Amino acid sequence: MIQSETLELLEWHRLCQHLSTFAATKLGVIAARQLKIPDFQAESEQLLKQTKEVYQLESRLTTGLSFEGIQDIGDSLERAERSGILAGDELLAIATTLAGARNLRRVIDNQEDLPILADLVADLRTYPELEQEIHRCIDERGQVTDRASQKLGEIRTDLRRVRTQITQKLQNIIQAKSGAVQEQIITQRGDRYVIPVKAPQKDAIPGIVHDTSTSGATLYIEPNSIVPLGNQLRQIIRREQAEEEAIRRTLTEQVAAVKPDLERLLAIVTTLDLATARSRYSYWLGANPPRFIQPQDNEMITLRNLRHPLLVWQQQHEQGQPVVPVDLLISPHIRVVTITGPNTGGKTVSLKTLGLAALMAKVGLFVPAREPVEIPWFDKVLADIGDEQSLQQSLSTFSGHIRRISRILEALGEDTETGRHKEKSERRLPPIRTSGDAENDNITSSPRHRVPASSSLVLLDEVGAGTDPAEGSALAIALLQYLANHAQLTIATTHFGELKALKYEDERFENASVEFDESTLSPTYRLLWGIPGRSNALTIALRLGLKPEVVEQAKTQVGEATDEVNQVIAGLEAQRRRQETKAAEAQNLLQEAERLYKQVSAKAAALEERESTLRASQEVAVQQAIAQAKNEIAQVIRRLQQGTPTAQDAQQATNALNQIAQQYQPATPAKPKPGFMPKVGDRIRVPKLGQTAEVLTAPDADGELSVRFGLMKMTVKLEDVESLDGQKAEPVVKPKPAPAAVTPPPQNVPAIRTSRNTVDLRGKRVADAELILDKAISEATGPIWIIHGHGTGKLRQGVHAFLHQHPRVNSYEAAEQADGGSGVTIAHIN
Repeated sequence: MIQSETLELLEWHRLCQHLSTFAATKLGVIAARQLKIPDFQAESEQLLKQTKEVYQLESRLTTGLSFEGIQDIGDSLERAERSGILAGDELLAIATTLAGARNLRRVIDNQEDLPILADLVADLRTYPELEQEIHRCIDERGQVTDRASQKLGEIRTDLRRVRTQITQKLQNIIQAKSGAVQEQIITQRGDRYVIPVKAPQKDAIPGIVHDTSTSGATLYIEPNSIVPLGNQLRQIIRREQAEEEAIRRTLTEQVAAVKPDLERLLAIVTTLDLATARSRYSYWLGANPPRFIQPQDNEMITLRNLRHPLLVWQQQHEQGQPVVPVDLLISPHIRVVTITGPNTGGKTVSLKTLGLAALMAKVGLFVPAREPVEIPWFDKVLADIGDEQSLQQSLSTFSGHIRRISRILEALGEDTETGRHKEKSERRLPPIRTSGDAENDNITSSPRHRVPASSSLVLLDEVGAGTDPAEGSALAIALLQYLANHAQLTIATTHFGELKALKYEDERFENASVEFDESTLSPTYRLLWGIPGRSNALTIALRLGLKPEVVEQAKTQVGEATDEVNQVIAGLEAQRRRQETKAAEAQNLLQEAERLYKQVSAKAAALEERESTLRASQEVAVQQAIAQAKNEIAQVIRRLQQGTPTAQDAQQATNALNQIAQQYQPATPAKPKPGFMPKVGDRIRVPKLGQTAEVLTAPDADGELSVRFGLMKMTVKLEDVESLDGQKAEPVVKPKPAPAAVTPPPQNVPAIRTSRNTVDLRGKRVADAELILDKAISEATGPIWIIHGHGTGKLRQGVHAFLHQHPRVNSYEAAEQADGGSGVTIAHIN
């Protein structure tokens, strides 16, 4: 009972109504309005996973998830199971629902990373053969088609034939008796065809009168000549109805045979629609997915910029005031939070916002707060909010609060046995002995450090109000201490100053207050943590129009001690505001630094990409140039190999190779232009001295010159001066000493084979060997030893042919046996 009261106090039904507007099907709307709150955390986590995956899926689709064609066919399935005959539009609704469900499954199956939704639709059976059969027998208007059965087609052929005969006969009668006819039309009364006849001339067209006009001037007569055809038509219609009913009965039996699967289909589609509604509502709220934290993990409740969802709706759809978010950061050891402050300051709204956030997380909705959203999974959410005064039940405000709080304690008492088991297990644990044994014993035995027996959230508004302040304060203190031992978290609003002091007596208590702007004499609706609030009753009374002399008289009754406490609290609030301002400025600077860092990183990445692209293109160009140069060199070699090459041909080939080298080798960087050379009388600058001077003598061989600036003369080095336009002086190059004459070796000294005058051509092709030989011959100053090996003899023949035509080779011969014999050739160079 108390939980249903809590939902009513938190206006949970309004949130469900808002959620239902995002549902796409009738069943989804009903499920959203009657939203079931899970009893287990695993169920809530499953619902959250569904919401996340639908959110992810709809972000990829251009038009969102479509539920077109899906209808509420639950009543039709029940009637089919009870041997009723479904109407054509009911059968058509079943067919469109099957098609819509199949489209949903196809969309989900086309995605790869949606395991929860894929598992949900894995057992979905859409019976395409049943859908096709219904569409074959029922048209878009819900009528049975002619092709439904051969018999029905024949009946309708007879029906059209008889109607044609009746129409033709009536047309003939109207033309023959036009004077007696009121209008030349054919109409129907029931299932009989009639013509309007003037009442005075009814004998002109004998027949059966089926109806009369209001004035009595017109009679609707079925001529006797078509009565037999009318009777025949009625019989054919009865046969048609019987056949249509037989067809619909057959289709209904097919539907009844698969009723369990169709009910399962409805449940799956409704689950998908509800998950889609949760996703779309969460997106509209700008909400973020919550993460359930465990009390034993010592994780903090984190709800930053938490907004009341009903106020957001009111702002968007009813032009309400902007929603002021609150920050709820509650340490794991905190069990009770007391919120103080002025009336109309937002204390009750803060309670309701937290209660709705806890319920939204339980049903799989995202929470309208900034990431990360971390909140415990509360087993129960229990609230005493508002005035329970009732004249009919003879309840005062105080009595109403106490009765509701009693029901809250009874609900918590359902978990008492679980709490006792926890306490027993704690008592069995060995004590931890430290240097402060006595102090630790007092702490562990104190009831304030027990693990709460219930994982419930309790919300109390104006606890202890409505009675004598002293007794109400004492009752509120005892109640909050009891809840600290038996509930996971309690949030209570109060005006009692004694409750503010509980924080300094029990570490499980925390203070918070709603901010009040004294400059505007109005609340800001912001929640301040760690600072007890001031009621500001006198200030608010003055703002609301109470006479100033009454307020001043009240201030004299408050007392100096209370005034001093309020001044201290005001100072704390001002200090907190200054810190928040500095924190906001630091946050802005951090965001700006992050933005600049991203820009610089993006530019650096772009430059690196551009550099790599240019490097790749340069490498491609170099490779292409190398390939082209190789082709041209090969062409030169082929020209040399054609016919008997001469010295002139070799010279032409050498010139061609030089041209190729000049074409493809990188250009030599231009030498910097030589600097100036100071002359006598020039004005120069001496950078080391920061002065301009006049040249008195030209630079000598050591690069020194005399200069004058002002009355001073001095000698400076050439590298220490520059022209007035910034050109450096050209350095003086000392003449190098002539090298000593080298006496040439005597001509009769025999040549010695070394690694420098030995060329190894083994394994080379003749064309490659010729290039290597040409280079070796051009650099040689004496004989060279050419190693070509024996092999097939082709390389030796090519080497000898090349040596034979080369202009610098005087002669060549096979080496001695000790130097390789016929596998080595000695070439004598001139």
